[in-house]
Amino acid sequence: MRRFEDHGVLITAAARGIGAATAHRLTEEGAAVLLTDADGAAVDRTAAALREQGATAHALTCDVASRTDVHAAVDRAVGLFGRLDVLVNIAASCTPDAPRFEDEPDETWQHDLDITLNGAFRCARAALPHLEASGRGAIVSVGSVNGEVSFGNHAYSAAKAGLASLTRTLADHAGPRGVRVNLVEPGTVRTSAWAGREDRLEEVRRLYPLGRVGEPEDIAAAVAFLASRDASWITGTTLRVDGGLLGVNTVFRSPREP
Repeated sequence: MRRFEDHGVLITAAARGIGAATAHRLTEEGAAVLLTDADGAAVDRTAAALREQGATAHALTCDVASRTDVHAAVDRAVGLFGRLDVLVNIAASCTPDAPRFEDEPDETWQHDLDITLNGAFRCARAALPHLEASGRGAIVSVGSVNGEVSFGNHAYSAAKAGLASLTRTLADHAGPRGVRVNLVEPGTVRTSAWAGREDRLEEVRRLYPLGRVGEPEDIAAAVAFLASRDASWITGTTLRVDGGLLGVNTVFRSPREP
């Protein structure tokens, strides 16, 4: 399928993991993409790898905590493609919790919210007029099951819950302007964040009814669906992509064997 032929797409946190997989999926389906990330060298390498495969892919260093960076990224995407059809918000920060909640520093709390929630707000605010102008605009953000159930990481979880709320309220505002806004809500995904903790990842795997953790490509496929015209009557929705984690209580039964 080439559902994104002649589409210009901006993706945040696209250097690796879910962002890189999403860029790969969308370019496979014909999109031209601007990959952004705070790690400029890494996002340059990811874009270069996509170009070697024949994709139209550009890279830009962007810190979503900076309004200047965000506006520069949106302007660059419109300048490159002549339009902006899809915004994919993936950038997030997850700082380990303090041992006691009362010891949580203001700085780490604010940082996680500023990247994870406020960053998506900044990107959507800057992109919305261009998405409206495209006539087929879509925003897809990546949330987390942490936004629904307690898995720790207080600030990150609060930010992801806020992102789900922002998705609904922005969908209400943007719908009459022809822009759809949706959220993908992953469970545990095998990314570089788990490097060195493979044993823990194996333990977590046994909690999933489908018997495995997610791969970045699982989330990329969901993003592609919600961004495409196949989802043209879907907005304000949270799509769980969690291997059944929140739907089935595995704690009260024997762990699934390999």
